[in-house]
Amino acid sequence: MSEFASSAAAQLFDRIGGRQSVVGIIGMGYVGLPLAVAAFDAGFAITGFDVDPAKISGINNGQSPIGRIADDKIAAMRAAGRFEVTDNYDRLAECDVIVICVPTPLNKYREPDLSYVVGTTQSIAEHVRAGQIISLESTTYPGTTRDVMRPILEASGLKSGTDFFLAYSPEREDPGNPDFHTASIPKVVGGDGADASRLAELFYGAVVERVVPVKSCEVAEAVKLTENIFRSVNIALVNELKIIYDRMGINVWDVIDAAKTKPFGYMAFYPGPGLGGHCIPIDPFYLTWKAREYSVPTRFIELAGEVNTVAPFLVVDKLVGALSEYGRKPLTGSRILMLGVAYKKNVEDTRESPAFVLIEELERRGAIVEFHDPYVPVIPHMREHAAMSGRKSVQLNAGQISGYDAILLCTDHDGVDYQLVSQSAQLVIDTRNAMAGTNGKAIIVLA
Repeated sequence: MSEFASSAAAQLFDRIGGRQSVVGIIGMGYVGLPLAVAAFDAGFAITGFDVDPAKISGINNGQSPIGRIADDKIAAMRAAGRFEVTDNYDRLAECDVIVICVPTPLNKYREPDLSYVVGTTQSIAEHVRAGQIISLESTTYPGTTRDVMRPILEASGLKSGTDFFLAYSPEREDPGNPDFHTASIPKVVGGDGADASRLAELFYGAVVERVVPVKSCEVAEAVKLTENIFRSVNIALVNELKIIYDRMGINVWDVIDAAKTKPFGYMAFYPGPGLGGHCIPIDPFYLTWKAREYSVPTRFIELAGEVNTVAPFLVVDKLVGALSEYGRKPLTGSRILMLGVAYKKNVEDTRESPAFVLIEELERRGAIVEFHDPYVPVIPHMREHAAMSGRKSVQLNAGQISGYDAILLCTDHDGVDYQLVSQSAQLVIDTRNAMAGTNGKAIIVLA
């Protein structure tokens, strides 16, 4: 016990080390459910928490809501008796480890919306007890764990670092990437004090192959933002290069393929129709917003945001020009097939997908738009673009394809027959270079 400033920390350390701890994970989505699988495999008992009745019922009946996690795995976890999902937040009191995996979107003013984090923390505060560690994984600005969560939890009368323990460990999920999974991705961990840091390192060290400890929650929070701002800025760079090289008659994809042969000093990033997913379109704005408190301009980050935000509208302009040049048709009244609406290839995840911005803009300008996506049979309910919820994917066959004035390739899923598209389509606007190497009668225009 001399190793810890708190006796509660020493007792919790023993419980985690002996796999006697119950792990509560709030949010059974793309972050929370994979973490539940990894923690289960490490020998912990897991209680998942969610607010979606359909998701709760499905998981408890052995059905996975995420493509990368098989139903068989969920069924086996349920059969072992160490995993269940509930909407009863009273059961947080049973948990020794509580991990928060809830959304952190932007509001309509493109400012951080921490309502899910705040609401979840308030629910925890109603049940917090001595001997618990609470870890936030949701992306946020530096200071959230200490300045937003800690006061809410300490209003219970318990103190962080003495009674309960706070940590931040940013999620690093990459849906659709078969080379990495939760347990194999190094886990950055920062705690609110020395005891919290040791407990967080112990828990995550039992769940993942490598833990990367940092000095504080703030450092860990900044790590996540830095990773995704790096990606946002570099994607903006190649999106801008795409425009320049297109004017010069140079294929940017050929340039990138050649440049990435350099074994040092270069990392390949690729252009596209806009940013999607739960991280890159959102995370940079968390830092730019927080930076205003310190009177620090973030011109570089904001410029990247501007370039990436306008990308879908440039794609529409490219489509309009191609329809006019090759089809002698206006956009108004043209039938367009959107090929792929998921935000990235080989996943069912539609969060922040540029496809919906494209559809809205095309329809606003008079086009008739349908979509095909083998991973998204029906567009789910979304906070934004709610009017599109419930639209169904159409079949992809030669007869269907030939009936459209243009195919707009937005997401380059591996399972799509691009040769069939090339042979059957009149015109293809390819934003992903997926049609490279196909042969057919279709006119292929890179955008």
